[in-house]
Amino acid sequence: MNKAILFNFEVDRPKNQIKVERSFNAPLDIVWSAWTEAEILDQWWAPKPWRAETKSMDFSEGGHWHYAMVGPEGEKHWSRADYLKIIPQAFFSANDGFCDENGNPNTSLPRNKWENSFSGQGEKTLVNILLSFGTLEDLEIIIKMGFKEGFTMGLNQLDEVLKTLNF
Repeated sequence: MNKAILFNFEVDRPKNQIKVERSFNAPLDIVWSAWTEAEILDQWWAPKPWRAETKSMDFSEGGHWHYAMVGPEGEKHWSRADYLKIIPQAFFSANDGFCDENGNPNTSLPRNKWENSFSGQGEKTLVNILLSFGTLEDLEIIIKMGFKEGFTMGLNQLDEVLKTLNF
């Protein structure tokens, strides 16, 4: 099996979007679980030395994922993804943004919409991610916060987690 990993990261400033295309050497059902189950998300979502810690998750339309990025000194930065549409093992969308420990939005930081599409290709899975921002300023804030570097690290960590899952 070809182990080459596809990775494209494009910032589309005229549309206030980030487009990410990433392949994984695992079947669709396993990759889908890694993106939609808190126990697996917590293993890869935060870039090391940070870690993700789920407070609550209801992966359903109208549900949400409330989690913290926990730093090496124990500091927590809270986020919340509100699920909009889910097509099992094919697509989900969510509005995502920073919040407080109780899930109340942090209005001083931008929110964005995630649209994640999954397609199985035998023992590989392709994930297309589209992040849309309300303004170019919001997009630039997230880029300056290190989104590309942090998300790339998380996706690479997902590769390692997938190797430990049975399929």
